[in-house]
Amino acid sequence: MSMKTALQEMEQQDTAPARSLDRQELSPIATAPIESVMVNDPHSIEAEAIRALRTRLAAQHLREGRRSLAVCAAAAESGCTYIAVNLAVAMAQAGVRTALVDANLRDPMIADLCGLPLSMPGLSDYLSSDSIAMADVVDTELMPNLAVIGGGEAPSNPQELLSGARFRGLVDQLLREYDLTIFDTAPAKICSDGLRVATLAGFSLIVSRKHRTYFEDLKTLSKQLRADRSVVVGSILNSF
Repeated sequence: MSMKTALQEMEQQDTAPARSLDRQELSPIATAPIESVMVNDPHSIEAEAIRALRTRLAAQHLREGRRSLAVCAAAAESGCTYIAVNLAVAMAQAGVRTALVDANLRDPMIADLCGLPLSMPGLSDYLSSDSIAMADVVDTELMPNLAVIGGGEAPSNPQELLSGARFRGLVDQLLREYDLTIFDTAPAKICSDGLRVATLAGFSLIVSRKHRTYFEDLKTLSKQLRADRSVVVGSILNSF
């Protein structure tokens, strides 16, 4: 399916009655082990909010040929991983070939949330060893149109790994093979890893948490992303 066709179907789904949309989404992924409201509670307010985000990104991001997005947050517990996982699932459900990458090597969680095999290597393993191929760290069996790369074991040198040529090469390959690649990143107040990932991705989405995130932290993060040549496509106020 081409990106244009996927976007057209996405728009039709998001304007169709909720009952037909839910039936279309539930049928191919009923047994998926992913901890996502798009799978486990597709009728919820949270799922509807994710669909709204999907529609906006389709209209303002994918339609212009932008193929990557780093999901960033200023502080921990902002819901960055929550947004990254659910957005990736929602895009895949709409027919967009999506790659989800856990680039938060400080506290990787996506492998657990997606039920990846414990023996499967992740991003940190791939970046640390030339003997591990990209195919070894990509899981494409969870649901149609979705590829997932877990973070692997938390390394002692995450910033060095994310700054290396091997990570740049991986990003380039993902952008060639998928309609959209979504990167989960570490909080900016903890380290600068997320800024590095956002620079390579070229585009970023800022996530904040209601009653937790400080406005000044958001302003600082936005300035840092722009200074590092990452286009901020929008921000999300997360209350879930």
